[in-house]
Amino acid sequence: MAASGFTDLREKLKSMTPHRDDYKPKVSDYSNGRKRKYHDSEEDYSDYEEQREVEAQKVQDGIRQVNIFSSVDCAHIEAKIDDVVSKAEKGLYREHTVDRAPLRNKYFFGEGYTYGAQLEKRGPGQERLYSKGEVDDIPDWVHELVIKKLVESRVIPEGFVNSAVINDYQPGGCIVSHVDPIHIFERPIVSVSFFSDSALCFGCKFQFKPIRVSEPVLFLPVRRGSVTVLSGYAADEITHCIRPQDIKERRAVIILRKTRSDAPRLETKALSATDPPAATPERPRILKPKRSHRKADPDAAHRPRVLEMDKEENRRSVILPEHRRKRGSSSENYWRRSHEASDSYDDTDDNANSARKVKMRRH
Repeated sequence: MAASGFTDLREKLKSMTPHRDDYKPKVSDYSNGRKRKYHDSEEDYSDYEEQREVEAQKVQDGIRQVNIFSSVDCAHIEAKIDDVVSKAEKGLYREHTVDRAPLRNKYFFGEGYTYGAQLEKRGPGQERLYSKGEVDDIPDWVHELVIKKLVESRVIPEGFVNSAVINDYQPGGCIVSHVDPIHIFERPIVSVSFFSDSALCFGCKFQFKPIRVSEPVLFLPVRRGSVTVLSGYAADEITHCIRPQDIKERRAVIILRKTRSDAPRLETKALSATDPPAATPERPRILKPKRSHRKADPDAAHRPRVLEMDKEENRRSVILPEHRRKRGSSSENYWRRSHEASDSYDDTDDNANSARKVKMRRH
């Protein structure tokens, strides 16, 4: 080493990598609570933030919010929504009018369409309108209390709406990121919020088990009675969603849209001349089985499961005398089967059968 002019190996290594003198490790990979990903420098990260701000502005430009429904108007409309829920519980609507999911029920009027798990082949562009008449007509109160007021306020032109959907959310309910099918619906998309305040988020990504939602590009507060109109970039170029954490109380939204004249539709098979007049046309078997109509019970998974046989055995263990409980013959099936066995066998086998106990399996 002396020949090369270095008496210390550390000095030689330092001379071979002079650029490392200016290297400073990053103090933290976090900024404002967000983890940095795929950014090697402060310049790259600032570019990323700038792009998000530009996109957020594009989204904002495609959103219009107005307040035209008073508290009195909201209360009147909310009572009508409760009537819809009551009629659905009584089975008074057509099959495809009501679609149930955990913590969210959807009610189609005027036009309904297949989406999500109902599709045999999933993905954007696969949605289809139901055949005419497979969902109920738009209720008169929607025309009188909601659509008429939007037309008077010049939010939408008269005759624009032919599809009305009511989404009824329970606390913790959500709808995953999506774009309203462009091949199904014209723009704009109009929604009116009821029962409580919430928020609409744009540009989120969902992950499940457990459910997690990424930071939105734009967070849009949505107040009770407010009208939100989406068009342009906000409607077509970025997804929107409702996150579980933004539904703290029951919330309902009425979505008003117009279907495209060339929107694809599930067609029914025409009746042949030999079919009876009362026969119902068979719809193509494209859809998967409908979801269960049972209401979601978030606490059910945490309750201990008690079998009916356990309930019976526990009940009899309390009412039977002490000496019979010790024999372990408290099951009703034991007494019934022992009696039947004694009648069907010869006297020589009575002792063996009387001592036999029927063991109950717990599955």
